[in-house]
Amino acid sequence: MIIYMKNLILSLSRSNMINLASVRHINTMIKTDSVKSLFYKEYGEPADVLHVTTQPINQPENNEVSVKWLLAPVNPADINTIQGKYPSKPPLPAIPGNEGVGEVIAIGSNVKHLSVGDRVIPNGTNLGTWRTYANYTSEELMKVPKEIGTIEASMLNVNPCTAYRMLKDFVELKPGDTIIQNGGNSAVGQMVIQLCKEWNYKSVSVVRDRPNIQELKNHLSSLGADEILTENEIRKTQIFKSKKLPSPKLALNCICGQNALEISRHLAHGGIMITYGGMSREPLTVPISALIFKDITFKGFWMTAWTKKNMDSIERQNMFRELGALFKNKKLKAPLHKLVPFHQYQEAVINALHTDGRTGVKYILDMTKL
Repeated sequence: MIIYMKNLILSLSRSNMINLASVRHINTMIKTDSVKSLFYKEYGEPADVLHVTTQPINQPENNEVSVKWLLAPVNPADINTIQGKYPSKPPLPAIPGNEGVGEVIAIGSNVKHLSVGDRVIPNGTNLGTWRTYANYTSEELMKVPKEIGTIEASMLNVNPCTAYRMLKDFVELKPGDTIIQNGGNSAVGQMVIQLCKEWNYKSVSVVRDRPNIQELKNHLSSLGADEILTENEIRKTQIFKSKKLPSPKLALNCICGQNALEISRHLAHGGIMITYGGMSREPLTVPISALIFKDITFKGFWMTAWTKKNMDSIERQNMFRELGALFKNKKLKAPLHKLVPFHQYQEAVINALHTDGRTGVKYILDMTKL
């Protein structure tokens, strides 16, 4: 039935024959047991509190759009939200998921800028993408070019934007300048490496040691990293004192603890450290000498807050336009990832958030495989 529905939609769309009557017909057909979602009624560990529910969706009215979700990433922030530990909390009961890519399957009579068959991503937070179908207002969705791969489009909202903003908003970097980051193998870290390569910045990435460390270093080098160092190596490195690379003007921290302290010691005078995560669950230590003698600045960044503040800004439009072009032209690649069928969601939610920093795999729910 679903295959028939999709073929019908595409056929009608190509012939410009979609009208309100056909929209009603399409939505009648998707009121089946395949319309599923993950939801939680209380905070807790996702594997314990998430449940699968089945519910129909109605015909989209006026400014509404019906979306068939294709892929939905599982981010650490999603896990923290379900646990009740994240500042942004949707009202309960809730359907999780801030990222995803879907296909428009029906539109209301007043929708102007979206058409059946368009690919869309969330245009905001807490839309609840961990489900197969749903209705939204057209303003809650953003159209993305089909030339962008489905996997890349599904994760466009968070990691690439976080990397982009941190490189753009805090230090006026010039070609040849150096940035240093921990969590270099994270999804954001891999985006930072690739954007630095595209914009001609030097990048130094710190990763935690592991048995396959050379394999990881080779992968990050292939993305464009100039130097990849373990936590032990960053303590001893001479690459800045020897002038092999200029001292970093910008440090990006998602780990905290001793790891972040070691990175901050390499910042140039007047440098800035941006903290956007705390995967070690250890505090950030700020040396007095860094403040007094090196004039180092420590700031934080939260992509959700930036998005809410800049929802309709030119800067946000330009960011998505530039990132979309980089993905379309293969200048940006998706981080290492694993697609997990919807019914195996527990694998994704259990493994998506680790404190050891060694996973390096982004889990994505495949909503088309029930």
